[in-house]
Amino acid sequence: MTGQIQSIPLPEWWDPERVFQTLYSDHPYSFWLDAGANAVSGRSYLGVATEHSRFVTASVADGTVHVVTPGAPGVEGVTMRTTIFDFLRSDLAGTARPRATSPGVDDPASGGDDIFDGSFRLGWVGWLGYELGSQTVGSPVHSAGHPDAALLMVDRAIMFDHGTRTVTLLARFGAEQPIQDWATEVEFALQTTPERPPAGPPASAVARWRHSPERYAELIAECLVAIRSGDVYQVCLTNEIRVDGAVDPVAAYLRLRESSPSHHGGLLRFGQTALLSASPEQFLQVTPHGEVRTKPIKGTRPRSVDAVRDGDLARELRSSEKERAENLMIVDLMRNDLGRIAELGSVAVSKLLAVESYRHVHQLVSTIEARLAAGVTGVDVVAACFPAGSMTGAPKHSAMGIIDRLEGGPRGLYAGAFGYFGLDGAVDLAIIIRSIVLSPAGASIGTGGGITALSDAREEIEETRIKAAALLLALGAAPVSPDRGSATGKRGE
Repeated sequence: MTGQIQSIPLPEWWDPERVFQTLYSDHPYSFWLDAGANAVSGRSYLGVATEHSRFVTASVADGTVHVVTPGAPGVEGVTMRTTIFDFLRSDLAGTARPRATSPGVDDPASGGDDIFDGSFRLGWVGWLGYELGSQTVGSPVHSAGHPDAALLMVDRAIMFDHGTRTVTLLARFGAEQPIQDWATEVEFALQTTPERPPAGPPASAVARWRHSPERYAELIAECLVAIRSGDVYQVCLTNEIRVDGAVDPVAAYLRLRESSPSHHGGLLRFGQTALLSASPEQFLQVTPHGEVRTKPIKGTRPRSVDAVRDGDLARELRSSEKERAENLMIVDLMRNDLGRIAELGSVAVSKLLAVESYRHVHQLVSTIEARLAAGVTGVDVVAACFPAGSMTGAPKHSAMGIIDRLEGGPRGLYAGAFGYFGLDGAVDLAIIIRSIVLSPAGASIGTGGGITALSDAREEIEETRIKAAALLLALGAAPVSPDRGSATGKRGE
């Protein structure tokens, strides 16, 4: 089911935060794919479930997919014995690139020189949890406590182009409300609703780490034994932090995006579960024309307020033997994953070991591109590459076996991916790192790093703390493990 897409521009620019706060902050099924606070490029998208929106969840343990319509609570859901990937293949089969049809309105997804322009022309928005790896790689099956996948079918959305400072409404023909009526309703609400006052600081909370620093050091030592034995080259070892208590997902996300703006941030609120992300890492992007890009991150250094020291840290990262080797291992892994679905000879590394700088960190990023082979879809690409090599290690299957043995519990949403599968075949997914997962039981955070033969346990432990610091502060929790003060390490993210 595709249908043509209508689009209509609003007459003035509105900040996405103001629009989300005004229209959607109280809706139980809402999403915000966020280009970041004060972004000057890229696109953001907002939306909610409409009366006819389908919502699908997947359970790896049960081997099922469940489909409901949140806007029609009296309609019984349907459970199927299938995987989320097969469900998406079937649901999106035969879809064609929609075209804007409103008179005098250009297609907002068509212009620009960059084929990876990040255009979402409606479709499925949601997350894929790490435990789906049991279906793609053959890792052990675990129950994670959250849906292993959750996706909302979006038939209308608000698009913000930060480069052109324009706001455009997108809707499929046949929606229950004509797009012009919807535009009038949106404009009236934005012009007449007072801005919400800023949320106060979060209540103080206590963070509980799954593994103490001493135990995490022991796990690192076990990874090094496996590396020296030749079982694996790199293991992405992670820890989990839990924070009890009720958390307002919108208030917490606004604190997070203010302190950690990112080009692939997001707030997904699906019933009793919410994902708040400041992810800097793009997992996979697929254009409607079959071009593919992935940008693995491996290698980090903290930023410094001193300009000279900050430059030194960036140069240190670029020249680090350990960080470069870590990144190159994942580049090779991702080239191999893409090679399984790409046109022969099309996989290429377009950018190798580049330093990208964010508010808190410098990061070492490589870019790999390819073209899809005939008959291959964006869903096939995701299934072939999931979970991301930067979150497993290499070789992937061996690393995931070690992860399962050492980490002591499921990862859940952490280390999976979130974003969209468009009706036109486009895909844009970020890796779920630098993220908070909220449920009635409280909040959970994942944090970790790549262990190689050159890893130092003290620095790896410090890296997990630095990665978690902004997330914990957004929840009102102390930024380091309560039983130990912060170590003195030079590495961080």
